This record gives sequence, C-alpha cells and structure tokens, in this order.
Amino acid sequence: MTKVGSMKQIACAILLRDGRILLGRRTPQRRFYPDCWDVLGGHLEAGETPEQALIREVQEEAGVTPLRNRLVATLPAPDPVLNGEARYHIFVVTGWTGGEPRMLGDEHSEIRWVPIDEAAQLRDLAVEAYRDIFRSLAHPRTIG
Repeated sequence: MTKVGSMKQIACAILLRDGRILLGRRTPQRRFYPDCWDVLGGHLEAGETPEQALIREVQEEAGVTPLRNRLVATLPAPDPVLNGEARYHIFVVTGWTGGEPRMLGDEHSEIRWVPIDEAAQLRDLAVEAYRDIFRSLAHPRTIG
C-alpha cells in the first residue's frame, strides 16, 4: 500500500456505460464500508501510480482492463477517525477490454449496472461524496 506520510492512497473506478454505472455490494465481512454499495477499486501498492492501481483493481474485481479513463476527483477520506487518513482518486472509465465486467474475488457479494440517477439516490452508498460525482455524470455541464 502506498502512503504519503501515513495517508493511504486509493484508486476508484466508476465504470460508465449507457447512462449506468457499475457498482459492487461490499460483503458484510469487509473491514471498510461493509455491506454497502461502492465503486470498484482499492489501495495503491508500493510504487504504483493511481492509474496503475485503477487498472489492476478493475482487472482483479471485474475481469476487464480499462482503456479509456479520466480522473474526475480527488477526495479526502470521508471518515478519517474511523478508517484512517486517505486520498481517493476517482476515475470515470468509459472503455475497457475483456468483455462484460463480472464479479471476481470475495470483496463483493453482487455487482450491478445501476442508472446514474438511481445510484445517486442509494441509501447505503459507501462514500457520500460519490452522489455529487454521479450527478455530474448524469447531467454534465456544457462548457463554452
């Protein structure tokens, strides 16, 4: 796990397709954010950049390899007292190889494509700040 001082670094992937995002229901046994809906992702390993961790985590959790992604936000930990200091690097992934994403490993009990507006309304979302990011994807501002 890569740290800046004692700060954990986490890469988060919002897979986006046809107005829906891929969310995973974290298993109740997870230490962080148990039994709630979350985006894919995880901690950076030693020497990894956020982009490298993004690719590795999506491969491990969904069996696909991100090809098109962009960093949309960097957020502080929502509850540093409970979970420790962290920085969340949030990427939107709009292209990947490997077919249809599928649940791998034991981190999630379910993965599901959820309409963006519905995802922004979920009661049991892991990180409250995701709501605004989801809404910005559903209703992008035009520039110009």
